[in-house]
Amino acid sequence: MLRLLPFMPSAPLVNVVRMSGMIAAGPRGLNDQTLAPLLERAFRRGAPKAVALVINSPGGSPTQSSLIGARIRRLAEEKEVPTVAFVEDVAASGGYWLACAADEIFVDQNSVTGSIGVISAGFGFPEALGKIGVERRVYTAGNSKSFLDPFQPEKDEDVSRLRAIQDHVHGNFIGHVKARRGAKLPEGRDLFTGEVWVGAQALEVGLADAVGHLVPEMKKRYGDKVRFNVYGPKRGFLKRLGMDALTALPDAIEERALWARYGL
Repeated sequence: MLRLLPFMPSAPLVNVVRMSGMIAAGPRGLNDQTLAPLLERAFRRGAPKAVALVINSPGGSPTQSSLIGARIRRLAEEKEVPTVAFVEDVAASGGYWLACAADEIFVDQNSVTGSIGVISAGFGFPEALGKIGVERRVYTAGNSKSFLDPFQPEKDEDVSRLRAIQDHVHGNFIGHVKARRGAKLPEGRDLFTGEVWVGAQALEVGLADAVGHLVPEMKKRYGDKVRFNVYGPKRGFLKRLGMDALTALPDAIEERALWARYGL
């Protein structure tokens, strides 16, 4: 019947993009390559009233976070579609970078939000090889090619260089948050120390706009008949069979460590 009456208005549409997991280049992480087609469809298909970003990420690559965030803003402005982020367990570090790409940020009472900082961690084994009778041989053309080699003693100049890199990335992160949150951030409060806030605490410091959940909030705005189309990364054939477990182990360990920082 509806096909015979094309003039009848359809129910409002909200396209939903789920972004869950570590942010990283490659097949397992959230990255611009895997999310690009989902975001393109979400903003272009069906003339949506809004695009909702459902975010559950402890962070990861700052570059991928920036690329994804820039794509979201580009599409939102091009299509003139309101964009709303809904935080589940965590939107921390790079996850919060993604949330800031939205026009509004909603959190759950238990959501962990923030961690606006940069971290680099590793191990050093300068004496381990000697104890097992192995000699380390490194040959470089360029004094910095052995930068932070874990099998050599830590060098002050390497640490200084790393911190300069971190400060640069941190400055970009701060600039992104200030540009997107603007006057919502309180004056005189340093929110960029890597600290996190839970639930409504994020509202108090201007990192979120309200406590709320996807379906009721969208129904409140667009009516009870609002429709939802959900877009999310698909699992590959080998992943569905569990056959990629061995190759994915290092990534899984890294991701587990990221989640563990927030008690999850």
